Amino acid sequence: MKTFLKRKILIPIVAITIFFTGSAFQNDFFEIAKQIEIFTTLFKELNMNYVDDTNPAQLMDTAIKSMLDDLDPYTKYYNEQDVEAERIRQTGDYTGIGAKVRTLKDKLVIVEPYKDYPADKAGLKAGDEIITVNNIDVATYKEDTGDLLKGAANSTVNVTYVRQGKQYQATIKRSEIEIDAVPYFSMINDKVGYIVLSKFNSKISAQTAYAIKDLKAQGAKRLILDLRNNPGGLLHEAVNVVNLFVPKGQLVVTTKSKVKKFNKTYYTQKEPLDTDIPLVVLINGKSASASEIVSGSLQDLDRAVIVGSRSFGKGLVQRPKKLTYGTQLKVTISRYYTPSGRCIQALDYWNRDEEGNAIRIDKNKYNEFKTKNGRTVFDGGGVLPDEQMAITKNSIITEEILNDFLIFDYATTYYYKNNIENIENFALTDNDFKAFKTYLKSNNFTFTTETEKALNNVHEMAVKEALDDNIKQDYNKLLENLNNAKTLAIDENKSQILALLTDEIVKRYVYREGLYDYYKTHNPEIKKATDILSNLNNYNGYLR
Repeated sequence: MKTFLKRKILIPIVAITIFFTGSAFQNDFFEIAKQIEIFTTLFKELNMNYVDDTNPAQLMDTAIKSMLDDLDPYTKYYNEQDVEAERIRQTGDYTGIGAKVRTLKDKLVIVEPYKDYPADKAGLKAGDEIITVNNIDVATYKEDTGDLLKGAANSTVNVTYVRQGKQYQATIKRSEIEIDAVPYFSMINDKVGYIVLSKFNSKISAQTAYAIKDLKAQGAKRLILDLRNNPGGLLHEAVNVVNLFVPKGQLVVTTKSKVKKFNKTYYTQKEPLDTDIPLVVLINGKSASASEIVSGSLQDLDRAVIVGSRSFGKGLVQRPKKLTYGTQLKVTISRYYTPSGRCIQALDYWNRDEEGNAIRIDKNKYNEFKTKNGRTVFDGGGVLPDEQMAITKNSIITEEILNDFLIFDYATTYYYKNNIENIENFALTDNDFKAFKTYLKSNNFTFTTETEKALNNVHEMAVKEALDDNIKQDYNKLLENLNNAKTLAIDENKSQILALLTDEIVKRYVYREGLYDYYKTHNPEIKKATDILSNLNNYNGYLR
């Protein structure tokens, strides 16, 4: 009898649940169908009636990508060309000229030729500006100009480029390009090994394991992993890298989503290479995503000392979804959490300021968590290093200079004016810094601070309210003081600017591999890491 009553009660509840769930789904479905119909009608009328010819594919591409921009910067639509670019990013293999290239409106700029690859063999150097590709003018080409350099292995491409105001021509024979996830590893001294991890593609854990074995064979008793400027990549590869240093069966990361099937826990699956070797991990503000899973997990497990500056703070996970006609959607499906339970997501993309920018999570709202040994760590703002170094955190003015490519362009000019015989002893001087400041002035470098924006808003409001005459003198004085402060800010960031200039200049002479060699004796973060590892009592003190 009781069972029968339970069934009688249960059936209406289930029916009500199905009704409301179904109704909610139907309401969502109706709204989606309604909006699709509106958009389809608009798209048809626009293409039929607009005064000039339209490109339907381009219009749709722009519409979809603009829509997704309102969500977060990681939810993206990939057309067929984008899908191939993403495949290259994840595998590191492609066919081309073997150079990092920046696309501008009227030219393609060689940012970095890879040593011994086609562009390098053809004589192209960083700073060269390609203006024609196979007699096609880059400035008038309407499609993606970067695609002009791609092609089948062993095919050739003819380019015209400008170097220091003069035009040159080159024929480049394309080849298979393999970009290593671990581009460099070496001994720093007789005990400390150094490994650079540049991206988390499908090869990184295997290449890192190879590097560790090789360095240990050379006598390495301690290790430095360099994750600076590593933008991340594949989550499971981050777990595999952590697995090299922690036992099998250890929780590394948890993902949580509104869709239950995306809620997952990731444990280490293999026997580790070495659970005892002292380890320092280097990070900075451009270490993101999978880099933060590795550094954050090793920190939570008290398995490594983290050195540098606060990481980027990307605590979101994406998954690709295949669409029709070879296109894809990469959609944010969940947030991830390190072993202590923290999510290091720094920007709130679902609450934005008046200008539409994502709001950085307030430090007062950070939550406290504990590592395996009971040390305090926090969520909400990336991974905070155990040993923070101010020089590794780019200031606002430094970022503005970098964004304007003035350090890159100055390095190009410097390279063609100076002959350096021994790069190992290279160091920029005070006179070099003065020359760079003159270069900034000659290129009309300027930037607007948040203080300046606020001051301009006050002045505009005063004009509207006819109060500007009363505050004119004070306003002009404040503006003058602010401009003086901006000028002083360049001097205050001298050491950071010189470090960035040095990196770019050294790379021009000895490629990226030579830059890593230079780092071993000159880079302050590596020096600090080596110092920490030289005294095991000091090292263990960070982890207690």
